Amino acid sequence: MSVYAFQVATITPGAGTADNVQMPAAGWMELVGGSALQTNCVDEVYMGGQAASTAPLIMLLAPDSTKAATPTALASPNSLGPTNVNAGVLTAPAVGTVAATTPPTRSNSATVAKKNFTFNAFGGIVRANYANTQDRFTIFSATAPAGAASLSSFTGSTAASAIGAHILFETL
Repeated sequence: MSVYAFQVATITPGAGTADNVQMPAAGWMELVGGSALQTNCVDEVYMGGQAASTAPLIMLLAPDSTKAATPTALASPNSLGPTNVNAGVLTAPAVGTVAATTPPTRSNSATVAKKNFTFNAFGGIVRANYANTQDRFTIFSATAPAGAASLSSFTGSTAASAIGAHILFETL
């Protein structure tokens, strides 16, 4: 059991996407389980605003009804890896992506958990830590909707609003 960090130096979430609508080509980050029985529990979500002026964002961490198809491998400065250099190597690690041939679609189900992080991307910071608590967001398997979740903006967000973000998660 190791803690992993999926971090993105800069994304521009945009004006937001409604639930059950495919996300735009960029501006989201998706985490997908590595295998059929793998459980990944989100311990922390952090976002730091990089916008040049006031830019309210409605960011959701939510399951995806359709995961990204043909995800592009992460490239520096983005990364996904264990926070401890001595961590054991997983045969099927979780996959993080910020680009894909076909972007993900956020679930519109009213019976799944979604975490809402509304903040001002003009220097605002959000840090939610769920380590060792009952309200950790969990990704189970590698199949949507249970096995894929994204951090993305919801309708009503400010269009040109860059942020940096990370998701810390534990693979069980």
